[in-house]
Amino acid sequence: MRKNRLRARSRKREAFTLIEVLLVLAIMGAIMSMVVPKLLGRQQHANADATRISIRGVEQALKLYALDHGGEYPGTSDGLQPLVQSPGPRDFRWRGPYLEKAPIDAWGSPIEYVFPGRNNPGGFDVASPGPDRVTGTDDDIGNWEAS
Repeated sequence: MRKNRLRARSRKREAFTLIEVLLVLAIMGAIMSMVVPKLLGRQQHANADATRISIRGVEQALKLYALDHGGEYPGTSDGLQPLVQSPGPRDFRWRGPYLEKAPIDAWGSPIEYVFPGRNNPGGFDVASPGPDRVTGTDDDIGNWEAS
């Protein structure tokens, strides 16, 4: 008789009830609603930091190019292409490549170059259009801003 009671109890608890499953899902949903926004915010900061580092790398490559070319930077119309590929046999001072490939930001947009700079009148501007991928908005990241 005692064995029958144990078997009866064990048969009753072979699965979770609908209430238990819904309760667990509600708890997981509450936890995720607190954690996910914080993780997404960190990703945006990480992307901005990675883009700032890329911009500094492009600045260094431009300075090396200028050292090899008597202090002259590439023009805006040339863009950053002279840092990646030789302009041809007419440029005997080119000692690159100064960059392995054309630089892009963390959001997949090309890094922009302007010489002479609008924000750095005595130098050049190197910038990313930022997360919205539109140049000239508040989220742009450039070499003129404080780190």
